[in-house]
Amino acid sequence: MSRASSLLVCFVAVFVVGVLSYVVGPAALEVGRVNVFVYLATLALVIQWVAFIPAVIKRTETFYDIVGTSTFVVLVAVSWSLAAAHGLAGPRRTVLSLLVLIWAFRLGLYLGRRIHTVGKDSRFDEIKFNTPQFFMTWTLQGLWTFLTLLPVLIIVTAKTADSELTWVDFTGWLLWGLGMMIEVIADRQKNQFRTRGDGQAKWIDEGLWSLSQHPNYFGEILLWFGLFVSGLHLYSGAAWLGILSPIFVYILLTRMSGIPMLRQRAQQRWGDDPDYRAYLKRTRLLLPLPKGTLQT
Repeated sequence: MSRASSLLVCFVAVFVVGVLSYVVGPAALEVGRVNVFVYLATLALVIQWVAFIPAVIKRTETFYDIVGTSTFVVLVAVSWSLAAAHGLAGPRRTVLSLLVLIWAFRLGLYLGRRIHTVGKDSRFDEIKFNTPQFFMTWTLQGLWTFLTLLPVLIIVTAKTADSELTWVDFTGWLLWGLGMMIEVIADRQKNQFRTRGDGQAKWIDEGLWSLSQHPNYFGEILLWFGLFVSGLHLYSGAAWLGILSPIFVYILLTRMSGIPMLRQRAQQRWGDDPDYRAYLKRTRLLLPLPKGTLQT
């Protein structure tokens, strides 16, 4: 990617974050005379840009994922603290914030251990030596954190007091719990597979991975969809833009940096293996159920 293209992507990312802050901000609490979304959006981007400085100096990606998950923690903590300062930190906002914190700490710990063990992230083998493109990845991480958190931030920073919890809240939280469980189990199964050394010679085809080629991604998509669903009875007007969160997560994992990159590497390693082709044919892409269980 050229320098101009990388900088254009950065501009678009910042523009999207700015527009969303402007549109959803009027219904949110204010810091001074400015809606909190302006501060949260700025914070999401500035954290990435500050972290980019030592990263580009050392040409390393080792703390990229840690910075990303930490940004979720910071944004949620700031949002909940502001709500608490206005006497609005009721059960709904507190539970939503805790669910995000649980997810962020778990994922950050998992990714941190993985990068410590492997020593690098192959996605950055070339990118980290291209400064504009490397800067673009950090800027996009700011967009990722802000967009993914959007429905949670909308609910937690709302000016209105919490209404009573309903079955909609619990349904969304149940979906989050199911997605979280699937993601944790899938990550653990793959980690055990790699620890045995099998991952060097073969693709994983056991546990949840025998039912889905990417069960961890299914869990990730489901848990963020659940957090959006938990607010279905609360959204009005611009707040419905919270739907961008699960849509963005789905597109990111299935069309951009997730499945396409993994599929390309797998094809290079095992594309000519008839057993691998048979595995792809009999195994669903995302939904961890045997083929034939549901009509596809």
